[in-house]
Amino acid sequence: MRKSALILAAFVAFAFTSCKENAAEKVDGTTDVSANAGAATSTSGDEAKFPIMTFEATEHDFGTIDQGTNVEHLFKFTNTGNAPLVVVDAKSSCGCTVPTWSRESIPPGGEGEMLVKFNGSGQNQVSKTVTITANTRNGKEMIKIKAFVTPKAGAAGGSPIQANPSGR
Repeated sequence: MRKSALILAAFVAFAFTSCKENAAEKVDGTTDVSANAGAATSTSGDEAKFPIMTFEATEHDFGTIDQGTNVEHLFKFTNTGNAPLVVVDAKSSCGCTVPTWSRESIPPGGEGEMLVKFNGSGQNQVSKTVTITANTRNGKEMIKIKAFVTPKAGAAGGSPIQANPSGR
């Protein structure tokens, strides 16, 4: 047992010390990390071309609605960047909120729309977020809806489980 542990330790030591080449020099010929960091953060020409998703408003308040009432809002946006905008996905924070949008690319200066439908579930103050995945610099954009949902009569109190008073 000791012999195999000693052989394993010798093999590991050999593996870590056998390569004497500096991998950083192979990448760019220098070991100056600050030069590499500066090159990575600089933007030039084509690298600076990103679409920018500019919304007329990023939040909408439906006000007071009755529980179970379907409502919707059309969020309008403009591509104020200098590259075509492609919305890849949009997901809400809950299944009660459904976003729909155009799947076509939006050219610079072009306009787009995202329809957000909310089914009026929940009670009292409700806030939902839609996260949009797009080819913007951040990769994610967010819009929000909110409403004060008035519970249906009789829906506010108690447990849905009823006791059987007759004992059956």
